[in-house]
Amino acid sequence: MSAYEVQSTSDVCEAEAACGAVIAGDAATSRACLAHANWEMANELDRVGRWGLRYGLVLVIGWIGAMKFTAYEAEGISGLVSNSPLLGWVYEVVNMRQFSVVLGIVELAIALLVGLGSYRPKLGIIGSAGAIGMFATTLSFMFTTPGVVEASAGGFPAISAMPGQFLIKDVVLLAVSVWLLANAVKANAARTNE
Repeated sequence: MSAYEVQSTSDVCEAEAACGAVIAGDAATSRACLAHANWEMANELDRVGRWGLRYGLVLVIGWIGAMKFTAYEAEGISGLVSNSPLLGWVYEVVNMRQFSVVLGIVELAIALLVGLGSYRPKLGIIGSAGAIGMFATTLSFMFTTPGVVEASAGGFPAISAMPGQFLIKDVVLLAVSVWLLANAVKANAARTNE
């Protein structure tokens, strides 16, 4: 067994046994022990990373959603919304503050559903799909909001700090949402097949 082959349960058990009986100068045993330790560390990092992606997204969406109940945030998003072909019509139906509150409720619901997704995959599917829709919408503002491209820096590909850099981060949040949706679909399928 090479140091790179410690992947199956039997390999891990074999590596654990080898680590328990390390013989000084036995290079193969030392490599197996190192591979086992690396495998265990990678599994722990994976677990922490998965937790961080899910609940980091919950924190971001929840915090932003809670801010939508303030006049400050309602004013802050008005330029993005009013210039959007997708949402520009909204201010003809409700005022700026009312729309912000409704958006806040939706975002808090998405955060809750994403958070519950690790326990209830069907809720995770709904929450992740909502997050995908939310971040796809905010990324569309990159193309509709004046001032995204920084003219003083020579134009595209230079983007402004606000709103350009503020919006571009949503590429990562969208990718996390897609990843969480895939995991929720897999978890739901596994539960269905049990």
